[in-house]
Amino acid sequence: MKNAATEMTRPDGSPLRVLVVDDEENIAELLRMALRYEGWEVEVALTGSKAVAAAKRFRPDSVVLDMMLPDFDGMEVLRRMRVEAPDVPVLFLTARDSVEDRVAGLTAGGDDYVTKPFSLEEVVARLRALMRRAGARLADSDSTLTVGDLVLDEDSHEVSRGGEQVALTATEFELLRFLMRNPRRVLSKAQILDRVWNYDFGGQANVVELYISYLRKKIDAGRAPMIHTMRGAGYVLKPVDQPAHAG
Repeated sequence: MKNAATEMTRPDGSPLRVLVVDDEENIAELLRMALRYEGWEVEVALTGSKAVAAAKRFRPDSVVLDMMLPDFDGMEVLRRMRVEAPDVPVLFLTARDSVEDRVAGLTAGGDDYVTKPFSLEEVVARLRALMRRAGARLADSDSTLTVGDLVLDEDSHEVSRGGEQVALTATEFELLRFLMRNPRRVLSKAQILDRVWNYDFGGQANVVELYISYLRKKIDAGRAPMIHTMRGAGYVLKPVDQPAHAG
């Protein structure tokens, strides 16, 4: 369901980054899908050594870290990551619900924990709270979104491209806002349906196609296109200085 509180970004407006560390591939992939659905960038590591390397390269805004890993445990991963990123918030995953494990994880520098089996909603909520405390901002805190020469004011609901005002309906505005909050990111029809129309994907993809066509007529008509179809994947909004590889 659409929720303004989920629309969190890095200070520069780019999507938040989450590193998921779990040696169980099915759990790692489930978390990856759930967190990407939030609009966050996600990287997965299946071992402690790969997690440490990924943390240096990816520079995550938060880490979901399993306690039990095949090479070394989550607390050692955390110790090594903290050398490079002393403030990154960490959510521990543990299959054990003992007080000792919880205390050990938090004493080692973890910020929170959930026990397996967990609900994806709980993980998302805990991460959101951790990143908000760590300084991630709500996209709503700045009322103006800008992508290339396209400008959207979330307070006044005014939209312009190249300095020319563009009149949008309420639904067109919500769709454009979602695209502009995720520039250069391919958004699936399912993601768009959930965020703009507030219901899950289920045979309503034609609604998305219809409103994308409406937006194109108003935003791209007579100009270099910014809204692109990525066949089989979804739609992406790019400033015109970013060449598109799909129609």
